[in-house]
Amino acid sequence: MAEWHEIPGGVTAPKGYRAAGIAAGLKPSGAPDLALIYSEVEAIAAGVFTTSQVKAACVDYCRQRLEAKATARAILCNAGQANAATGSQGWEDALESAQLLATALNIPVEQVLVASTGVIGQRIRMEQLRSGIPNLVAAATPDGSDAAAKAIITTDLVTKSVALETTLDGRPVRIGGICKGSGMIHPNMATMLAFVTCDATVSPHLWQQMLSRAADKSFNQITVDGDTSTNDTLLALANGESRTPAITEPGPDAERLEGMLTEVCMRMAKAIARDGEGATCLLEIRVSGAPDDAAARQVARTIAGSSLFKSAVFGRDPNWGRIAAAAGRAGVPFDQGELQVKLGDFLLMDHGQPLPFDRPAASNYMKQAAAGEYLKTDTVLVSVSIGSGPGMGMAWGCDLSYDYVKINAEYTT
Repeated sequence: MAEWHEIPGGVTAPKGYRAAGIAAGLKPSGAPDLALIYSEVEAIAAGVFTTSQVKAACVDYCRQRLEAKATARAILCNAGQANAATGSQGWEDALESAQLLATALNIPVEQVLVASTGVIGQRIRMEQLRSGIPNLVAAATPDGSDAAAKAIITTDLVTKSVALETTLDGRPVRIGGICKGSGMIHPNMATMLAFVTCDATVSPHLWQQMLSRAADKSFNQITVDGDTSTNDTLLALANGESRTPAITEPGPDAERLEGMLTEVCMRMAKAIARDGEGATCLLEIRVSGAPDDAAARQVARTIAGSSLFKSAVFGRDPNWGRIAAAAGRAGVPFDQGELQVKLGDFLLMDHGQPLPFDRPAASNYMKQAAAGEYLKTDTVLVSVSIGSGPGMGMAWGCDLSYDYVKINAEYTT
């Protein structure tokens, strides 16, 4: 029996949460653009953020809030304007956004976290946000996750959400999440936003550690285009409403909860990579034989991010030399005489030696994956072994198509 199972509900699947998403007029298109996630009680909060030196005001704001006290009750997210590289006025806009929501919810401003996504260099449309927040709060419901998921997207083609349930001490515990991301996605918190809710009771230090490790195995292992965003934010709340015993130290319950948290993050990360701008298929890179897991993840990330390899996949060209070259420049020492490369079930290279293979069949494998026909999946699987070490890791990406250039050439026009 699996340790957990999937359930509906996204961020409102765990007990004690409400969510909403509305069109407040922030996006010129008139699409939903303002989202709320709200815990009925104070929750432990943790976050992982962009490593960029050019950060949006919301990133600095959330860092400061969580460093002061690792609790929160509400997350406010606007879409349309990134409020990044907007100077001191952008910072004031972030502060006012938090205060407006705190007033509407009648909670301390310290209990509000904020996130933004959209065009860099554009401030939030504060007039629309001011008039929208009362409507947003009024719209919050225990089944509002889908509406919130719609309100945080920009160039995404689909919304992205997941919820899982397990049992601790005989009681159900749930973790739910919604995320957005399609372009400007690269490791180091690859523009992505992700919000996670949980109804377990976890100590702040442990919850932050769990989230950081989960991010390393999920959101930091995806790449679409090699660009790290100014706004990347992963926020997680744990409100204790499952009434299960508090998890305050490592042990079986902590491992079970962290495993489910990691699975939620991995599913969302793969959904972002699958929805890459202009993408036709998902790439999954599995690396084994490395000195340790971190080294394996580094090699996998490098392959997934290779523009040459991504272009070859779009052309359905089984050019395994691009895979080998990317592995070789990943910064992880290995003996090329130990290198093995597989594309799906096709063994292309073994012990550093190229092997004869059915090139048309390998090309057709990629065509079928792009069409979602191969084993009912749209995933092109690449397996690489670099030696006999115990390290294993995975990364996810997508192919690089003509449409990626078109989407980003016309993004602000």
